[in-house]
Amino acid sequence: MRATLVIPTLNEAGSIGHVLRQFRSAASEANHTAFAQDPIDWEILVIDGPSTDGTAEVARAEGALVISEPRRGYGRAYKTGFAKAQGEVIATADGDATYPVEMIPPLVRKLLDENWEFLTGNRFAYLDRKAMTTEHRVGNGLLNGFLGLAYHRFVRRVPGGLRDSQSGFWVFRRALLDRLRLTQDGMAFSEELKLEAILAGARVLEVPIPYRERWGAPKLSSWRDGIRNFLFLAQKRLAIAREARNGRSSSGVRPEKGGVSP
Repeated sequence: MRATLVIPTLNEAGSIGHVLRQFRSAASEANHTAFAQDPIDWEILVIDGPSTDGTAEVARAEGALVISEPRRGYGRAYKTGFAKAQGEVIATADGDATYPVEMIPPLVRKLLDENWEFLTGNRFAYLDRKAMTTEHRVGNGLLNGFLGLAYHRFVRRVPGGLRDSQSGFWVFRRALLDRLRLTQDGMAFSEELKLEAILAGARVLEVPIPYRERWGAPKLSSWRDGIRNFLFLAQKRLAIAREARNGRSSSGVRPEKGGVSP
């Protein structure tokens, strides 16, 4: 079996090596235990900003395939990575060491054994208080609250609900991408990917994960990105309502092909 880890980076030379070594160690151990009968051939894609601090060189030295993406945006980096990914399963993480990459192999096992299509992490389950500013926590809370209210009829399909709309830690089947319409190049991509999976009728589950203090300076602009994400959620909900009025169902698999473009 082949799987792909996609990591977007921008000036993370100080942490990307640690992230990749930690992941490779966990993947190697899992191939001798949980996947002993069918070891996973991992492809590691680092989608770089491009960085100016040597991030790409560090990633290559750790065995990653580095793809330079000059177009800015968190979502743009992921769409580029997903279009290049060759694995049957795709996993994601950030290059700043905040996400528990050692959990990826067991989550792939869970995805396969329990027949899920999309797993997403809940950072608030075991949040390191140093990992997120108060401003960031408040902003996330407001976005999560709005999503829960505006998209209640859809989110209730997820066992246990969706408590972290902004998480960027995912493990999912690559085939699912053909059923999604992914349009966002910015931070709203995190919300869009989850919502599209739910709207497509995929089997989605949120899993608790630890979220750690990042290495290096944060790049998020809490208020700017938060407002953009809120506007996206509101506009998408209105679009879904228009589609329903026009007779298009939002309760099953989408009829037209979606996916991501290179």
